[in-house]
Amino acid sequence: MIRRMIAALLLCLFSLPAHGEEAVAVFGAESARPMLFRSTTDIRVLGPTIEEFVRLNPDIRVIYEQWGSNALYAESLKDCEAGRGADAILSSAVHQLVSLVNSACAAPYRSPLTEALPNDRRWRDELWGITREAAVIIYNTALVSEEDVPHSRFELLDLMRRENPIYEDRIATYDIEASGLGYLFAFSDSIEASTFGALLEGFSRVDAVATCCSNEIIEGVSSGRYLIAYNVLGSYVSAQYRDNVSVVMPEDYTLFLSRTYMIPRNAQNQSAATRLLDFLLSSQGDALLRDSGLVMRRDPEETFLPESSERAIPINPMLLVALDQHRRKRFIAQWRSTFGAPQFLSP
Repeated sequence: MIRRMIAALLLCLFSLPAHGEEAVAVFGAESARPMLFRSTTDIRVLGPTIEEFVRLNPDIRVIYEQWGSNALYAESLKDCEAGRGADAILSSAVHQLVSLVNSACAAPYRSPLTEALPNDRRWRDELWGITREAAVIIYNTALVSEEDVPHSRFELLDLMRRENPIYEDRIATYDIEASGLGYLFAFSDSIEASTFGALLEGFSRVDAVATCCSNEIIEGVSSGRYLIAYNVLGSYVSAQYRDNVSVVMPEDYTLFLSRTYMIPRNAQNQSAATRLLDFLLSSQGDALLRDSGLVMRRDPEETFLPESSERAIPINPMLLVALDQHRRKRFIAQWRSTFGAPQFLSP
């Protein structure tokens, strides 16, 4: 697996980001027709899958731009209005792509593979859920005792209510203003969990840290800067081994996310975009996504999580509620009362 990832990185050409993107890589022959692919997924994680796609489709060259979710949403909306844009988008901020489809920014497509998806992983033949990733609790195994490891939100609450100074300023989660994914997880919690208000109170009690990015949070737990982190994307933990980091899937319920694929209506290479979509949904693509940690199998013996505790975030218009301006304003005000003004904001 490590050799495959190294090979993928060696075979693609990296360049400096041009505007809102964080990194750029090119897969495929220079002479092949280009396809502009924008994703919130770390290139190191999805790279081996894209490498295999261009090997099987040598007439396609994939220009892979990695973006932050908020910046990708803003840029995609501008592109939609201006009649330009990427050929395909893959984002973890599912509610933002639902909004783009609702704004008539997507092109429809249907194939046997897209029609085989369950209803909660496709919408209007314009959005498709590609991955299956859990929102988890992670902790530093060297610094957190077994007795303190929280296996549910209730146990995390109990931990934060204790008079234990070692957890002051050392529990982390996403900043919902900097991270579209973080906003989606927190908003889903506010609907799903009776504990949400208590969690915010607990975060305030221990001066928890809200920050921007999966890698920063996971590395922070690995190094001991943070001891525990909440609502972290588990696929990024499993995609690359981190010293001293272990994962807990909350027993009360665990959120599951499907990164969502969209073909913008202004795509110049829709044919390549549909071929990539079908590849990602194929058995071969699914196996590669599993290898990269982006598809988690339902296996209670491995995860110790019963099916009744799984909560999939559906791809449907209900997610538009998360972007309602009045509700978003109130939700962010509630968040700021816990964490203060944001430290990291995407452009």
